[in-house]
Amino acid sequence: MLKLLTVHPDRLRANPWNTNFVSPENETKLARSLAELGQFKPLVVRELPDAATDTQFEILGGEHRWGVAKNVGITEVTIFNLGVIDDTLAKKISLADNAKYGADDTLALAKLLAEIGSADEMQQILPYSDADISAIFSASDIALDELELPESYEEPDAGAEKPERVANTHTIMRFKVPLTDAERITEMVTRTLKKQGYTSSDELTNAGDALVHIMFAEREDD
Repeated sequence: MLKLLTVHPDRLRANPWNTNFVSPENETKLARSLAELGQFKPLVVRELPDAATDTQFEILGGEHRWGVAKNVGITEVTIFNLGVIDDTLAKKISLADNAKYGADDTLALAKLLAEIGSADEMQQILPYSDADISAIFSASDIALDELELPESYEEPDAGAEKPERVANTHTIMRFKVPLTDAERITEMVTRTLKKQGYTSSDELTNAGDALVHIMFAEREDD
């Protein structure tokens, strides 16, 4: 049964199997985050039924936040106490707490970061490197609507007889490229469309055929 408690950091101890490592740089960022945002995420712990000292809880999730809290002199931390659980379950919970199940949409993340502060400000408290921040703020979708594509695709007449189903030959792929390369890629696709005469399908298919041609032409040159 979960119990949300506030205790002194000295009543907690680290577990002996934690595989998660935080660099000194990110530890500094964690300290700044704790100072600016507070402890908004409780530590996950289990009870130690036979504790011989004042240490009554073992940390399953949040060991680094606990360490930083102790170093900066915080005298109370919030914990989720899972009660008395065995080692196997404790280790599973510890691994699950450290795991990251999702992945950020880079464009949405760049927009969110831009709304709440500058890249430099966010980098002070978030675990992103210079390369991460640069990639996030330079990412862009390829804007197919900005390509000078021939308008060869027309909506079929609603009253016309439906043609026979044709087997799929293409699939849609969505990806992002750096802003510094987007213009060059757009120019290459547009030039290849005109040069190779890719006009027989809809604009997405034509652009895809042009991109594939560029890739294979470069491969053949190698």
